[in-house]
Amino acid sequence: MDKGKQALQGLKVADFSWFISGPLVAKFLGDCGAQVVHIESGTKPDNMRSTLPMKNNVPGVNRSAAFARYNSSKLGISLNLGNPKGVEIAKRLVAWADVVVENFSSGTMERLGLGYEELKKVNPNIIVVSMPMFGHSGPLAKHPGLGSQLADLTGFGNLTGWPDRPPVSPPGAYTDFISPYYSIAALMAALDYRHRTGKGQYIEVSQYEAGAQFVAPLVMDWFVHGREPPRTGNRCPGVAPHGVYRCLGEERWCAIAAFTEEEWRSLCCAMGMADLACDPRFVTVIARLHNREELDKLIEKWTMEHPAEEVMTLLQKAGVAAGMVCNGRDQNEGLHLNARGFYRDLEHSEIGRHRYLMPPFRLSKTPGEPSLPAPCLGQHNEYVYREILGMSDEELVRLINESVFD
Repeated sequence: MDKGKQALQGLKVADFSWFISGPLVAKFLGDCGAQVVHIESGTKPDNMRSTLPMKNNVPGVNRSAAFARYNSSKLGISLNLGNPKGVEIAKRLVAWADVVVENFSSGTMERLGLGYEELKKVNPNIIVVSMPMFGHSGPLAKHPGLGSQLADLTGFGNLTGWPDRPPVSPPGAYTDFISPYYSIAALMAALDYRHRTGKGQYIEVSQYEAGAQFVAPLVMDWFVHGREPPRTGNRCPGVAPHGVYRCLGEERWCAIAAFTEEEWRSLCCAMGMADLACDPRFVTVIARLHNREELDKLIEKWTMEHPAEEVMTLLQKAGVAAGMVCNGRDQNEGLHLNARGFYRDLEHSEIGRHRYLMPPFRLSKTPGEPSLPAPCLGQHNEYVYREILGMSDEELVRLINESVFD
């Protein structure tokens, strides 16, 4: 693939973001050819650097697989934004950039002296993508937090779990993986607008409102009927069987669902129990729903005799929705993703050879891919400050002595 013909080749991005939502936006831009500079404080770096897993379980600021996952295709610099000279250097970087990405709590960039009105003074055509948790207005606007709490505030936790047990929050910062796609869509529109008019703009993406899009039907149900959906575990209202069933082996499972009578009969035949389809307890969907506990036990008795891969393959061939519950090893060794070239192995200076994921979208002429491993803290200081900002040796030494890069 010709690296000089990527879709966003020539786009310059100053990435002030941290954790997941903002870094993912900048990463996808970098995967598509943009030059992205990730800015961190040397004394208070991106908190994802302290997130497990670590290479060989040895802690270190440059050893987190989580940080690496969200920050490939970027140059990395350290810069102390608590130092006025650090803020001035940040403005010089903004003057170079086309796009700024940040996902701090509302008001943080303004307190640093890097709010949109200030940035426009140094670059009138800058496009700023701001991704605060709650937006920049409203009673929660100044409230700090993380996606792991926001997932519950948005309502996902109330839906997840079993009816006789407390809510179970989704794993990880669920909303952090929703808002980046809205942000990128808005950014592409802003870039098109600037191409046509020469004008930049400010994009505000509330992560709360992005997550709320996914529970819109439930909001409407409450508004219209005053009704809250119950927690249903792995079951689906009006469908039986529908669940996750234990298979042969340790912690091996397969999800199975039969939505139609044809699928139900096909499932019975695939299990070698064709007569089950005519059993009065299960002959209709109403009967199956009434006797679903007994039905789930019968299905799991069969699945426990077979590997999850075999269950999935057999049922899919029979036209029944089935998918094994994959772990990290399954994902790495899976034939489908490897056949599609979904993984890219890059050499990281401290982690070593490390696996990165391709973007989840493909452009036919400019596919895009991770071009650089995630940067070590301050790894590209010399290149960015010398080659991009044009600093002299004297200026660099002076700023180092003044702790501007800490």
